[in-house]
This record gives sequence, C-alpha cells and structure tokens, in this order.
Amino acid sequence: LDANLTPVIPGVAGELCIGGDLLARGYLNRGGLTAERFIADPFDEWGGRLYRTGDLARWRADGQIEYLGRLDHQVKIRGFRIELGEIEAQLLLQPEIREAVVVAGEGPSGTGGARLVAYVSPQAGAQVDNAALREALGQALPDYMIPAAIVVLERLPLNPNGKVDRKALPEPEFTGMDHYEAPQGEVEEVLAGIWAEVLGIGRVGRNDNFFELGGDSILSLQIVTKVRRAGWKITPRQLFERQTIAA
Repeated sequence: LDANLTPVIPGVAGELCIGGDLLARGYLNRGGLTAERFIADPFDEWGGRLYRTGDLARWRADGQIEYLGRLDHQVKIRGFRIELGEIEAQLLLQPEIREAVVVAGEGPSGTGGARLVAYVSPQAGAQVDNAALREALGQALPDYMIPAAIVVLERLPLNPNGKVDRKALPEPEFTGMDHYEAPQGEVEEVLAGIWAEVLGIGRVGRNDNFFELGGDSILSLQIVTKVRRAGWKITPRQLFERQTIAA
C-alpha cells in the first residue's frame, strides 16, 4: 500500500501490510506501538485490522512479493525528510542493478552535513554507468533524493542474519578524475574556483564530475548564486545536465 493506504500496481514499491483472522492483537504491554502498527483495515467492512510491517515490497510479474528493504530507514538531510527505501526501490528497478542499499554518510570536509550514498552491485555481466544511473533516478525522484555518491561493489556485505551489514560498507570517495586536467580559459577557471569553494576541496579539474565530488541539489543552488554574482547566467537544471566544467 502507498502512504494513503491505497494498493499500488505491480512493480511499484509500497508498504507490506498483513491482515486476516490469525492476525495478532498487538504488542504485549506496548500500547503506543500497537496503535501505530495495528490499524483499521480499510478493505474490511466487518472492522478488521491491518498490521503495518514497515517493510518495503512490490509485486513481481510472476506474482511473487519481492522484499526491498525497510521504510523506517528515514533520514533528514538539509531540511528534507527522506525515506531511504524509496531510493533503494528505484535503484532496484534498473535492469543492471542486482542489490542496492542507500545510507546517509558524511560529505567532503568543509561542506557540512550528510550526503546520500548508494551502494549497488550489478547483475552478472552488467556494467554500472553512474551518470546514466543518476539520470534514471532523476526521472522518478526529486533532486534532493539523488545520491551524491554511487559506490559499485561486487556484492553487498551481509551480517549473520543475511541482511546488509551497513557498518561494513566502505567509505565513499568524493574525488575527481584520476588524471587531473586544469581548467582552460577565464570562464572555466572562475567556475573551478567556485566549485572548489562550495564543495570544500582543493582543486577541480575541467572534467571532474560535480556529483562525484560530493555535490548535490542544495550545493548546486549555492554554485548557481555565486556564478550569477560573477556575471553569468546559469540554472540548477543546466548543472544537473552538464555535470563537468568542460561541458
């Protein structure tokens, strides 16, 4: 079901809810949690109840229910409340992605605040193009839910219970291209200086990717403001479409 307790169509992620005659009455001696999780069943005219599991799932084409993660992995970044499970669900919809988990991690030093970091493992024989993956996510999610870093792993680490071990995930690296190429011309030099200042890094090459350096939608607004003060017109959309200074 979606947030309004409306059934979602097959392939779309929603909260897994359970009902029926054998449903428990509630949590023992935990009235508040019982009231939160055990709700009136809007589909039962006889006054039945539903249990909201907090699990994110979807119907597959073969009629099976696929578990996608937890809805209670909610974070607040720069004023936006974000359900990490929603981002994970969109990642798993991409044909090249086999596993995905999203966490809130620290961004580059000097930028302040947390950043969304996506960890993915590809399907057998598939290659993950970070730029294409971000573009696909942008078709379904608002800008502030696009991960600042995407880390590709052969497989995600699991704990003894078979769930993703978030503590074992490697730290993301907010870095530019392996081979630094200096900005060319006055415009690129000014832009590189603004990017470096906003992103809190030492230098920015002309082919360094804004998002791979730790950029996000909020930082893009700061860059747009500074660029306009320097005398050039630019929009956040242009920054998202042309993610390097050279572009």
